[in-house]
Amino acid sequence: MSDTTATSRPLAAPVLSTRQRVLRQLLRDKAAMAASAVILLLVLTAVFAPLIVALVGHGPNEQFRDTGLTAGGVPLPPGSLFLLGTDVVGRDLFVRLVVGTQVTVFVAIACALTAIVIGVVVGMLAGYRGGIIDTLLSGFVDVVLGLPLLITAVALVSVYGASFGIMMGTIVFFTWGPVARVVRNLVVATKSGEFVDAARMLGASDTHIMVREILPNIAGQVIVYGSLLIPQVIVLEASLSFLGLGVPPPTATWGGIIAENQTNYAVAWWSILFPSLFLLAATLAFNVLGDGLRDALDPTVQRSR
Repeated sequence: MSDTTATSRPLAAPVLSTRQRVLRQLLRDKAAMAASAVILLLVLTAVFAPLIVALVGHGPNEQFRDTGLTAGGVPLPPGSLFLLGTDVVGRDLFVRLVVGTQVTVFVAIACALTAIVIGVVVGMLAGYRGGIIDTLLSGFVDVVLGLPLLITAVALVSVYGASFGIMMGTIVFFTWGPVARVVRNLVVATKSGEFVDAARMLGASDTHIMVREILPNIAGQVIVYGSLLIPQVIVLEASLSFLGLGVPPPTATWGGIIAENQTNYAVAWWSILFPSLFLLAATLAFNVLGDGLRDALDPTVQRSR
């Protein structure tokens, strides 16, 4: 009798960790999975860009004035010789977009990670310490956020010249401030928790409390914000390159490619369309993935589903 009753009882659902719940929620989100596939394709393209260029056999800055332009000097449309056509001076557009993907992915990841690290450090110090430290750091963040991006970029380029380092420094300088503000607010809301009081009563240092107690509790929100920061960095890099304030030519970037061919769109639409599609796909993919991460980390969304 007892054996029959025991076997008829439904098995309890396994208890999932936070990481497992988030992963399961993401796997159920078709839009987030599609965005992840696009991001993975972009990363693989960036990693294997030299191999792709070698297989095509066209250099990113190589001008094919005899085979890449018509007799009237018009770029060639997409075809078997040039998969996505050529640009205004007869360069292979596909190869330049592949190399531009390498630049864009590197700049996006490096600048976003740097901005997040700086923002987390400043935000945690301001939110945990409070007082005069919070006032000074928050005031500095307000000053940074109040500076005009384009005027600052133009001033830096006029003094030091356009370069890879100046562009990355400018992007980081104008993106760490919002991260610091978000982290500061999260720390202020978290530091009053009982687990923080317990750690303090056990003699834990301030550094231990910030790194081992508070940071793991806000890491999810920081990760979500970081995923949404990457498309902002991509747009900033493309905008600076388009305005001539980014990577100097002839290095291929998506924004630079659009700028080089902006006066040629009437006769060579592909030279504007394809880099614009690359830019749209990258920014949309990271935004969709960020939305998926936010929903996966939100317990109210998980309960409703």
